Amino acid sequence: MHATTHQLEPTTSAPLEFLAFTLGQEEYGIDIQKVQELRGYDAVTRIANAPPHIKGVINLRGIIVPIVDMRIKFNLEAASYDQFTVVIILNLANRIVGMVVDSVSDVISMSSEQIKPAPEMGAVLDAQFLIGLGTINQRMLILVDIDSLVSSPEMGLGDTTSN
Repeated sequence: MHATTHQLEPTTSAPLEFLAFTLGQEEYGIDIQKVQELRGYDAVTRIANAPPHIKGVINLRGIIVPIVDMRIKFNLEAASYDQFTVVIILNLANRIVGMVVDSVSDVISMSSEQIKPAPEMGAVLDAQFLIGLGTINQRMLILVDIDSLVSSPEMGLGDTTSN
């Protein structure tokens, strides 16, 4: 019976799993539980007057899914779609959204100790949309709070659940 002073509650000590993806030179992570599936990039149907980062919509087994290009959203250089380009289909609180990223690498498990708060520094992504920075070995992942990012007014997605 060794007592430790920094023992975590059982709910917080379970490892958190993040899907790692790249945009430009940076590696990001999102909660794997929000990911429904991964797809290659296909042609989308453009929507008139949509914000530039919304590439259009696709029909995914009868569901109309908006496709967001995260490179445009994060003000990175223009994306070139190739065989590595991936659309991450997210299932977020009754909303299905596709997110175009440069590539997906792997699923990473992290403990809460490996996640540090993100500094406020006027980065491309507002700190309110970040869970924090995850470090594992020599890698650092920018962990995105994808729920709050997608539901934010500046995403311009509105309520995609209404018909």
